[in-house]
Amino acid sequence: MNEVWEEVKNRVQSEIPDQSFALWIKPTTLLERRDDTLVVGCPNKFSRNWIQENYLPLLEKRLAQIGSPSFRISLEIRPHTPEPPGPGIEHDSRQMALPHVRRRGLMTARWLKNNLTFDRFVVGKCNEFAYSVSRSLSTGGGMPYTPLLMLANTGLGKSHLTQAIGHAILSRDPESRVCYVTAEDFVNEMVFSLKNNQIEEFKSKYRRSCDVLLLEEAHFLSGKEKMQQEMEYTLDALANDRKTIIFTSGMLPKDIPNLSKGMESRMTSGIITTMDRPDYETRVRILEKKAVEKDLSLSDDAFHLLAKHLTRDVRQMESALSCLKAKAELLKERISKGIVMEVIRCHVSEVTGRSPEDIMGLVCRYFNLDSATLASRSRKKAHAYPRNLYAYLCRRHTDATLHEIGRPIDRNHSTVLYASEVIASKVKVDRGVRKQVAFFNERIEKGRP
Repeated sequence: MNEVWEEVKNRVQSEIPDQSFALWIKPTTLLERRDDTLVVGCPNKFSRNWIQENYLPLLEKRLAQIGSPSFRISLEIRPHTPEPPGPGIEHDSRQMALPHVRRRGLMTARWLKNNLTFDRFVVGKCNEFAYSVSRSLSTGGGMPYTPLLMLANTGLGKSHLTQAIGHAILSRDPESRVCYVTAEDFVNEMVFSLKNNQIEEFKSKYRRSCDVLLLEEAHFLSGKEKMQQEMEYTLDALANDRKTIIFTSGMLPKDIPNLSKGMESRMTSGIITTMDRPDYETRVRILEKKAVEKDLSLSDDAFHLLAKHLTRDVRQMESALSCLKAKAELLKERISKGIVMEVIRCHVSEVTGRSPEDIMGLVCRYFNLDSATLASRSRKKAHAYPRNLYAYLCRRHTDATLHEIGRPIDRNHSTVLYASEVIASKVKVDRGVRKQVAFFNERIEKGRP
């Protein structure tokens, strides 16, 4: 069976990058055959977990193609058997360090996932600008879109684009030193370095040995004064050397509690993009693409039914598709409309019937305006304030996208986002606005718009 495993490795070699094959697949060996299972040895636990997560389905698929469709692969850690020392050489268990060897490529323990690339990202009106800027930045030419700040709630694709940038840069220039790290990892690493007298190595890693900094979840720096100060020095060093910097955050810097003015200024000194919940057409395309990746066959009606109800984020859609696949395989049932609705009910609360049109009617009645006035270009406070309030309430109480909210008032998605943020800011400081918003919230939540 050793020949079989070598043939599997040969076939896989042409399908993945040479560096990935040399690092992960080539060191594996066939340990034994147990009934219908090939036991494959990996050098260490980390290697086993990485292959399990990223390459096992591909390996089993190629194994089936060479005539062993009933076999599966089990990964185990290969026992370490040190080579005996040569004659005249005294055995020394200490491993010599290789002098001055620079690590290439990704320079952090947090790895880029193989499936988070540009070609697997579904582009729609909700994320088109963020995608275009990210793609342009990753090519290395053109206009300097850095630093780049991507704003989005969880599950809307900001991590996908961030990692796609890293993949594209490493594909174009494998010598690039890409550092992909969350703000939490950065903080923990700095604390560890301080405790172990390694702070100079920490500073060198991020300030002098980094070409691309991909910093996720920047809002985690909230309230960490010393960490923010160190990050400011790091960002200044990278900016002075014209390095690439990408931030992601779930909040605007000005809304992150206890964020220093220095950090706020640095995070907003470049391009800022927002990513909204996907609109209906984009949801359909996301579901279709994810279904293909999961090898799941659904009818057009099923896709549209899922897209109609699963409006929160991409993770919600992925979870629903996984549930459908599990039901179909484990229960040996054909995926019917009833099964689709059963899965939807597990992911979505009761339909409330709230819509932008309902909220438009409530706001117009309260302020004694008609919808045409609300959609006009008037900037009078008597017209602009209700318009902003409409946008804020729609974002809070409906699943409509920014584009869908903006259509009745003839505004684009960025204007809707700004209008909503204006009210959110007023709620924090203006008692009158806060009471008024509470009144509208109560009416809408009780189903009396």
